[in-house]
Amino acid sequence: MLCALLWGATGLGAAGTGIPPGRIAAKPLFRDPVYDGAADPVVIWNGQTKQWFLFYTNRRANLPDDQIHGVDWVHGTHIGIAASTDGGADWTYRGTIQIDYGPPDYTQWAPEVVEHDGLYHMFLTIVPGIFTDWKHPRDIIHLTSHDLVKWHYESTLQLSSTHVIDPCVHQLKDGTWRLWYNNELDHKSIYYADSPDLYTWTDRGKVAGVGDRPGEGPYVFEWQGLFWMLVDVWHGLGVYRSTDALHWTAQAGNLLEKPGKGPDDTANGGHPGVVVSGGRAWCFYFVHPGRMGTIPEGMPEGYARRRSVIQVVELKYTDGWLSCDRDQPTTINLRPPPADNPAVIP
Repeated sequence: MLCALLWGATGLGAAGTGIPPGRIAAKPLFRDPVYDGAADPVVIWNGQTKQWFLFYTNRRANLPDDQIHGVDWVHGTHIGIAASTDGGADWTYRGTIQIDYGPPDYTQWAPEVVEHDGLYHMFLTIVPGIFTDWKHPRDIIHLTSHDLVKWHYESTLQLSSTHVIDPCVHQLKDGTWRLWYNNELDHKSIYYADSPDLYTWTDRGKVAGVGDRPGEGPYVFEWQGLFWMLVDVWHGLGVYRSTDALHWTAQAGNLLEKPGKGPDDTANGGHPGVVVSGGRAWCFYFVHPGRMGTIPEGMPEGYARRRSVIQVVELKYTDGWLSCDRDQPTTINLRPPPADNPAVIP
């Protein structure tokens, strides 16, 4: 999709920073060309190829209905990769990640990717096979990579239960690391663990202030002097803020709860990833365009209701809380991090 480059009327660019506002993001932003089931996005800069990489869970949405038994279509795929060379407005499919863990039918869900001291770390949900229901064990494993494509298994994290999914990792101000995840056996609650080095983890239990409702896909980022957590609560994204990344306060109202009007944006947004760049923040999320929300247990669904796409919207900060408008065109201009662009604004 050809997108026009937009400049601020004053020539100063976004928020007076001198950075051009960017191109209008495609809508939908990305569809997986193999299974048409892209979900759970996370975006990171690839310092080797000088591109932005988008990692996502894939689901086999386009399987014929007569080949689907229960939820097996949500299993059996590896993490997909798309790449952008224009600051995040357009994305091209790059294939799937390669990991040295488990047989080919192991399911990979909900990747989280961070870079530290020149090495990439992935925390990944693993389901040991293809199953027709949600009853089987799920682990979070740690992988490392030098190129974001080939990944080496480091360990399986010892966390609070045998059903843990959706990791998110963030470095704290003291240099240590914190991991948030969903403990499915405790009413789909958000838990956390701490590490001094990304390799050794100590589980700390349930997150304070985020137990007001079940949810999954937590994503934590820093912006406007605060820590923010977005949680997929199946009716849009619950928003929580914190000054210490330990105690959280809920925002009234969810982001992306009301369906949008744009192409393939016609349902609530789910399982987000956020990039803060140039002083701005963009929320990547996924949508099932053919449904209004999570399908109730036992309700039949066809391809139109299974398929999912990735979308993006810019976040706004007003009076201490977050908002966004998915029906307005989203201009995006992700900047390389300081290692490749010393003048970049975090």
